[in-house]
Amino acid sequence: KYFDIIIQSFEFCRRNKNLQLFAFVILDDHFHLIASALDLSNTITSLKKFIAKKIIVQLNQDNKSWLLNQLSYYKKKYKKGSDYQVWQEGIHPQSITTDKMLIQKIEYIHYNPVKRGLVDKPEHWRYSSARNYLSNDHSIIKIDEILI
Repeated sequence: KYFDIIIQSFEFCRRNKNLQLFAFVILDDHFHLIASALDLSNTITSLKKFIAKKIIVQLNQDNKSWLLNQLSYYKKKYKKGSDYQVWQEGIHPQSITTDKMLIQKIEYIHYNPVKRGLVDKPEHWRYSSARNYLSNDHSIIKIDEILI
């Protein structure tokens, strides 16, 4: 259900913030995406804040006090707007300048679950656009078409 919060947040940004989502993978401790937006940095910052708030609400509902304690422990002392640190600070965007680089980045993010030993094939990971590309499965979220 925590991964679903992230998926729902991606979809919200697609519909309401003009986020174009080309590829993604969600793992237990991070996510990667290949996306475009008019103001990508602010869109991703807003996305991360929104996801963090939803996850904190869900953790409280699930009585995951041990995890909330960890997130509280790692909160930066100077941060006043939150009691918890869900994400590392900042975003780490990289410009994709060639088709070859785009393909390499998509393969990199799709193979994350395979490298971690979670699945044998990228398309077997439920929370990855590898399913969209390799199995034509858009049941989790629709991604935007890339014209190469």
